[in-house]
Amino acid sequence: MRALAVLCVRNEAAFLLDWLAHHRACGFTDFLVFSNDCDDGTDRMLDRLAELGGLTHVRNDGPYDARGVQFTALKMAGKLDVVRDADWILPLDVDEFVNIHVGDHTLPALFKAVPQGAAITLTWRLFGNAGQVNYQDTPVPQTFTRAAPEIMAWPWRAAMFKTLYRNDGTYRKLGVHRPRDPVEERLESTIWVDGNGEALDDQFKTRRIFSNFGRPMYGLVQLNHYPLGAMESYVLKANRGRAVHSDHVLGLDYWVERNFNTDEDTSILALADQTAEERAKLVDDPEIARLHAEAVAWRKARFNALMAEEPYRALFGRLMMTPPSQPLPENAARMLRAHAARSQKAH
Repeated sequence: MRALAVLCVRNEAAFLLDWLAHHRACGFTDFLVFSNDCDDGTDRMLDRLAELGGLTHVRNDGPYDARGVQFTALKMAGKLDVVRDADWILPLDVDEFVNIHVGDHTLPALFKAVPQGAAITLTWRLFGNAGQVNYQDTPVPQTFTRAAPEIMAWPWRAAMFKTLYRNDGTYRKLGVHRPRDPVEERLESTIWVDGNGEALDDQFKTRRIFSNFGRPMYGLVQLNHYPLGAMESYVLKANRGRAVHSDHVLGLDYWVERNFNTDEDTSILALADQTAEERAKLVDDPEIARLHAEAVAWRKARFNALMAEEPYRALFGRLMMTPPSQPLPENAARMLRAHAARSQKAH
């Protein structure tokens, strides 16, 4: 079985090794990584990782599709042998970590638990900032263990998922959250399941990108999503722009809709020992170790440089003044969902 993770990165070298080590530990065999406009050595680190094996690096230097850098990369991906040869595919971001709860916490255990599933929705669990101000060179899943409740009534983004799907020809194109361009005659026999292993209705086969509200979704697997990081890291993320919509400026709205810290969730650390072993193999290469150290130094220097600019200095101050977000009660969330539904019908 060949399981492929597809990743797009810019200036993420300081986080790349921990992300790669974790996903190797949980059973991914191949990695396709696109980089663009890197200043911190991410592209050079990926070149070296490609030389060491098990990873394909593609420079995504444009021109770009009108929908953005990430869409351009996924369009390119469909033409590559590493994608055509994969049995399973999952497009991810560097702040997303697959967290499998069944068996030995690996992909084979998950596939054994849902043998009927041709597509598995991995619903986000949002992990908040937990008051972390300074960026630290420590694994993200160990640093951030405070998360949103398992059941969130609002915002709808808390229920978004990424799709791990069988590469059997049913879908002809990769997508950010779900595979695209299905072969219609194959859909009837295609079974989509959620993170509990329960079958989903037909609308998930063609259009849904978020799970149903008001029910548990993490019985077998969840997708740990760390969109904020330390406050210093968030300032750098705001400067970089979003992966999908790079022209969208990140501010307090993005922060408030994701900074939930009500629950503790350390379940991903079940693979901590295996992840540490994989990471040790990576930094055993002197070039990789050097590039990682340089990337860490770059992040710290970049933050100091941004503090000389008022918009970023102001953002950093607002982050420190903003308390953690509180989940909305169901009645308030129901009202917002109703307004959203009416707005969609109107347009």
